[in-house]
Amino acid sequence: MKILYINSLYPPLVKGGAELSLQLIVEGMQSLGHEVVVASLHPEQTLITDRVNRVRVIRVPLKNAYWPYRDVKTSALSRLSWHIRDRRNAAMGKVLGQIIKKERPDLVSCHNLAGWSVAAWDEAEAAGIPIVQVLHDFYLLCPNSNMNRGGTPCEKQCLSCQVLRSGHAHASAKLSAVVGISQSILSRFGSYGYFPKAKKQVIYNIRSVSAAQAPKLREPGQKLTVGYLGTISRVKGVEWLIRQFQELEIPASLKIAGKGHEHTVSTLRGLAKKGDVEFVGYVQPQQFLSQLDVLVVPSLWEEPLGMVAIEALAGAVPVVTSGKGGLSESVQHELNGLICPPEQPESLGQSLRRLYEDTELYNRLSAAAPASVAHFLDKNRLISEYDQIYRSVSLSTSPTV
Repeated sequence: MKILYINSLYPPLVKGGAELSLQLIVEGMQSLGHEVVVASLHPEQTLITDRVNRVRVIRVPLKNAYWPYRDVKTSALSRLSWHIRDRRNAAMGKVLGQIIKKERPDLVSCHNLAGWSVAAWDEAEAAGIPIVQVLHDFYLLCPNSNMNRGGTPCEKQCLSCQVLRSGHAHASAKLSAVVGISQSILSRFGSYGYFPKAKKQVIYNIRSVSAAQAPKLREPGQKLTVGYLGTISRVKGVEWLIRQFQELEIPASLKIAGKGHEHTVSTLRGLAKKGDVEFVGYVQPQQFLSQLDVLVVPSLWEEPLGMVAIEALAGAVPVVTSGKGGLSESVQHELNGLICPPEQPESLGQSLRRLYEDTELYNRLSAAAPASVAHFLDKNRLISEYDQIYRSVSLSTSPTV
């Protein structure tokens, strides 16, 4: 089977975990004998083809007002203009149509479509090729891909999202199958009427991590090292974490790793005046996690999956989390971590205090953590599940004789 993968970026151009997960999928399918090719975007002005680990990658110039993956602030008017064109970018569709005509794939696997837009669906359907859409984020519901506005999570689509995504749910009827990286994200799209005719399946992303670590053992009265790893922003719950941490009256330190908007980081630094709080900037994830007793993932928005929690648990580090979105599918309350609802703000501090005081509970959570996420880290499982859904779509759409 020949599979054409479509994504905004492809390594070495990486914006987030979606690109890393896609690379594992693509190379895995190639290892099974499928012919694979990737169509992605790049900031240059000419189309180029290169190879990454023997995978052929077609890198296409973006036909829109600007390249959105630079750390350059643009005006609200420019962003609106970009998103209006990205609602259904006919120019990008035309380029993709030419690629499809030349490559003649048996199946198109769409991932993050920012820049390409749902014009990708139009072109694949016009060529009579089945489409599998993989949901890594909320792009198809929200132009910003994250369903939050000004740092506040959106419970439903705002008016601008409704306008800029009008017709998308109807267009999604063209798809043969849809894969969610969690049940949470798949269900959320379903609640908006997306993918009415598609086969639906959850396939969890994976991360490459070191071998399972030995359980961490705490002694009574031992200082608790608490950590946060990720984007430093309000919607990620970092402010909530800092405020709760500073109310603790136990021997503890808080290490905050990651980057964020300069103003946001400055504001949070100013808030963290009490207690042992350190902003450590960029870190190597596994090295950082190995220094912690507890990882806190206090997201206020619906995380599509929350891979950082899985990485921590794989390293025998219990996780305290809000449980929003896909986080509740990896962190299990009182099995490998604790869930504290944002609607009960004091629950976060109470959870940290509980792990400090109850060493028996802590040691049990740490011991159970690696095995509890083993299936998330199984590369063979990921490749097999994608192979199965691709084959099922191909068989169901093959012409009968």
